[in-house]
Amino acid sequence: MNPFRMCLDCFQGPSFTQTQSYATLREEAQIVRLDTAYIGSEVVILKNGTRICGTGGALATAPIVQNKAYFQVNVQQTGIWGVGLANRSADLNKVTSSENAWILNSAGELVSGGEVLGKACEDVTIEEGDSIGVAFDHVELSFYVNGTRLPNSITAVRGQVFPVVYVDNAILDVKFRSFSFDAPPGYEEIMLEQTLL
Repeated sequence: MNPFRMCLDCFQGPSFTQTQSYATLREEAQIVRLDTAYIGSEVVILKNGTRICGTGGALATAPIVQNKAYFQVNVQQTGIWGVGLANRSADLNKVTSSENAWILNSAGELVSGGEVLGKACEDVTIEEGDSIGVAFDHVELSFYVNGTRLPNSITAVRGQVFPVVYVDNAILDVKFRSFSFDAPPGYEEIMLEQTLL
């Protein structure tokens, strides 16, 4: 086999075939996933942009532009992690202390702009196999564990924000659609800007 062709096949990934239609490729481009252009230096993105492992953070491919957006993160392997929102200027190598990130971390703490605000809930421990829902309405960032809303939230989110996930010896799977638990009433999957028109 031609070495260039083999390298090109690896780059394109196993899902690419020469018979894919333009419509199929366009549909794939409309799917929100983790963005390999905006990741920490030791992050590994797998499963077509839905799994993160290694050490560091990753932003999603689309900002939140609609009024009420929702996504989920499933904890596949525990470790240190954080989920929430961040600006593109956030330090993706240390999201949990970045001033441009607003997250729930693996200790159950709400972190806003690098400062711990307090616990999201005193009596909830998030473990392997749990699902974390993230809901944002441009005023309040709230979190859900296995479909149950945590009582405390973050309200100081500012600027254009993207979903962000951070891991340090943890493995997280991100779901931007087909959720394990229903989105809260009025919330829906993240829409791309052109689909809002």
